[in-house]
Amino acid sequence: MPALPDEHKLLRNFARCQDWEERYLYMIELGGRLTDLTDTQRSDSNLIAGCQSQVWIDMQKQSDGRINFVGDSDAAIVKGLVAIVIILFQGKTAEQILSLDIKAFFSQLALEQHLTPSRTQGLNAMIRSILARATALQ
Repeated sequence: MPALPDEHKLLRNFARCQDWEERYLYMIELGGRLTDLTDTQRSDSNLIAGCQSQVWIDMQKQSDGRINFVGDSDAAIVKGLVAIVIILFQGKTAEQILSLDIKAFFSQLALEQHLTPSRTQGLNAMIRSILARATALQ
């Protein structure tokens, strides 16, 4: 299974898609690249509140201060959103995560105007949860 691209390659690949149907298919492909969660990672403490689908995101601070992310969802497009969120935050320190211009990144993808309100709410819930946990990990 191919690894997830970095954020620059993700933006390039999204720009190459001809229409939103292709972008959705790409998001589903990205979701398929996520590493399977262990039973421990699929815990209530990693369950994201505010998502209509079930979403788990596990964050582990490494010895060098960088944070490793794994995640999953029970819905294909939402799983693709989890992958995009992980691409944005993977391998960054808590300080880097908290200083990211998240809105600029997502506006480049132009996701919000093409997601249903419940998926947009879920995406925002994922980001809020990660930012809160990054604050706690500082």
